[in-house]
Amino acid sequence: MSEKIAVVTGGAGFIGSHAVDLLLKKKFIVRVIDDFSGGHEKNLIQHKGNPQLEIHRKDIRLLSPKDSIFMGTNYVFHFAGLGDIVPSVEKPIDYLDVNVQGTAKVLECSRNAGVKKFVYAASSSCYGIATTPTTEEHEIQPQYPYALSKFQAEQLVLHWAKVYGLPAISLRIFNAYGPRVRTTGAYGAVFGVFLKQKLSGNPMTVVGDGSQKRDFVFVTDVAEAFYKAAISKFTQKVYNIGGGSPKTINQLVNLIGGDVSYIPFRPGEPSVTWADTTKIQNDLKWHPKISFEVGVSKMLEKIMDWKDAPLWDPNSIETATKPWFKYLATAN
Repeated sequence: MSEKIAVVTGGAGFIGSHAVDLLLKKKFIVRVIDDFSGGHEKNLIQHKGNPQLEIHRKDIRLLSPKDSIFMGTNYVFHFAGLGDIVPSVEKPIDYLDVNVQGTAKVLECSRNAGVKKFVYAASSSCYGIATTPTTEEHEIQPQYPYALSKFQAEQLVLHWAKVYGLPAISLRIFNAYGPRVRTTGAYGAVFGVFLKQKLSGNPMTVVGDGSQKRDFVFVTDVAEAFYKAAISKFTQKVYNIGGGSPKTINQLVNLIGGDVSYIPFRPGEPSVTWADTTKIQNDLKWHPKISFEVGVSKMLEKIMDWKDAPLWDPNSIETATKPWFKYLATAN
């Protein structure tokens, strides 16, 4: 096959669009599948008119097993799915439908097309409240439906690899951040919340006392890991992707700058996330290149990108997270 072709599901989303950037730079023909329920066309606007890019507006649940979009494809990068964590508590069926059944549809398309490698965007949330640093062999203990759905989809990926011989790798992403980070109508990603609050002159709403740590990893480093996984010789593997140096939320707000308002800590959330990335560093020779300080500065340079993001305050957050406290306070 002379042409290099990649399918990117969720290619108009946060991480997916950065994977598209990288693949186009590497001279791939890129076929994006996105229903634009979470992704945005503006995330791909810089590639407008590029003949190497195809955009297919489609729900992954509606894919047919021999969908022509997948024909002749070398690699499939599967990012599509419901990604907002808090609403999953109220809408578990939706998350299982899109994230699990949708993944099965993408796997069947990939199997029938005979792709060389399927790379799945899994979530570190499958570990739950974990010991740290967390290896890939850690006990799986999802705390909420989003985490459960992402792990069940990962099990499908590994099953298709084992039973059908579809070469596949799953990458468990820790706390990815960077330009184009999700800003849906749901309460979610901390960067989108904080940057909109800073733009509006409102205090940043920090959960708990801000001492909790997150393993932040910059989105271009994540995209690079997906590419390295695709071109590698490995299959039926699971890898962690993280920065490897957890930062406190207080460190983040200090870098952003501005006033702070503290809101109640949420049950079911870990005090620390910290990826042990030894395995991916050894196998794929991947390591993060963008430091946290540089990454945050890159986001602040583009802070106007969040001008249309939802503005959250303690009252609206309390309303949005009521189901979370209702169900997870007793579950934990």
